[in-house]
Amino acid sequence: MGVIQNILAVVVVLGLLVTFHEFGHFWVARRCGVKVLRFSVGFGTPIWSRHDRQGTEYAIAAIPLGGYVKMLDEREGDVSPDELDRAFNRKSVWQRIAIVAAGPLANFLLALVAYWMLFVAGTVTVAPVIGEVAPGSPAERGGLRVDHEITAVQGEAVRSWEEINLKLVAAIGEPEALSIATRPNATAEPREHRVPVDNWLVRQDPPQPLVTLGVTPWRPPIPAVLDQVVEGEAAALAGLEAGDEILRVDGQPVDGWRDFVESVRAHPGEPLELEVSREGRRLTLTVTPGRRELDEGISIGYVGAGVVPVEWPEEYRREIRYGPVAAVGEAFSRTGEMILLTFDAVRKMLVGLISPSNLSGPITIAQISGDSARAGLESFVSFLAYLSISLGVFNLLPIPVLDGGHLLYYAMELVRGRPVSERTQAIGLRIGLALVAGLMLMAIYFDLMRLW
Repeated sequence: MGVIQNILAVVVVLGLLVTFHEFGHFWVARRCGVKVLRFSVGFGTPIWSRHDRQGTEYAIAAIPLGGYVKMLDEREGDVSPDELDRAFNRKSVWQRIAIVAAGPLANFLLALVAYWMLFVAGTVTVAPVIGEVAPGSPAERGGLRVDHEITAVQGEAVRSWEEINLKLVAAIGEPEALSIATRPNATAEPREHRVPVDNWLVRQDPPQPLVTLGVTPWRPPIPAVLDQVVEGEAAALAGLEAGDEILRVDGQPVDGWRDFVESVRAHPGEPLELEVSREGRRLTLTVTPGRRELDEGISIGYVGAGVVPVEWPEEYRREIRYGPVAAVGEAFSRTGEMILLTFDAVRKMLVGLISPSNLSGPITIAQISGDSARAGLESFVSFLAYLSISLGVFNLLPIPVLDGGHLLYYAMELVRGRPVSERTQAIGLRIGLALVAGLMLMAIYFDLMRLW
């Protein structure tokens, strides 16, 4: 069922993003007087189509992972003399630039609208309060303390762990120190810390900013009380029931749910004696955790049980919500930040600061699409915005066959005063196809490596 959901989610996500991208080309082309021959959602044989009064065919094709806009162009076929003024290649260089740039800009606009919706609807997050500082870590050497709230990273204000992660990832390659501001409580003045680092997160695969920093987010204490027990798994076979509280494991006191989970994970296939409290009675049960294989021959134990969820204290909850007008500015700010971050990530990958194994292909996109859809509308819309920006940035790369490659040709035409020759464009097309195909193969390879 999860695979089907992932497939449906990725079809919806990519279908929406590509359709919006191609509509950008289509809308501006129409405004510039170019005749659009076909607007297709998907590739391959059309399974549905119709024509409008201007002769444009609208089609839905059999392969839903893509789309295209076909315009009247003398380079792609004969054009009747009475329609030459409607051919794409007869338009001014500035009009051609506008038509080509409209696709990526449409993706950025979609992200902008998505972020605006999120800011207007409001999101509830948790305050970025430090729960643990690892001994000897950069955080400890920089003076970060438990129970202090992080308020800024690299001089920019943050309100959630998500924003902190974004700022820390944006700082990849920082050679010496990170600037992190904290405060002990909501009324205190923030204090800036210089956290010593050495080539921050360079070539880390994948980047783990909080782990590398040595910071664990604060979490409310979670008692080891079972909320659900999966039939047929080790917990149910041992006689554990929902509502049971785990007091001891092999005679050692259990300090909360995480302590119990760590004990289970450390003993795959080994019997554990549990002291359990059930409706005021104390029972002794024996559970033998199942074995789950991880990478490199590492095994962990699991019992098939869930914990009773706990409520976050009100003082740790943060609601981020704006009015319709104020949300416009916030949406522009978040969209701009994500565009710059994505371009910077591409630059750092090219110079070797970020490992190319962080590339994601269709398999990873399908998994994340499905996970975000299952996590709720807010998570799905946020992922949609991020992926839309990624698609826009990718298409702006100066690679022939992509929009950015065409824009590069038009920029050269502006400088030289004449178009780039057909022969040069043909050579560039073959190089561009090879580069894009290589990137896709690399991304799929790394997807498969993650699965295995």
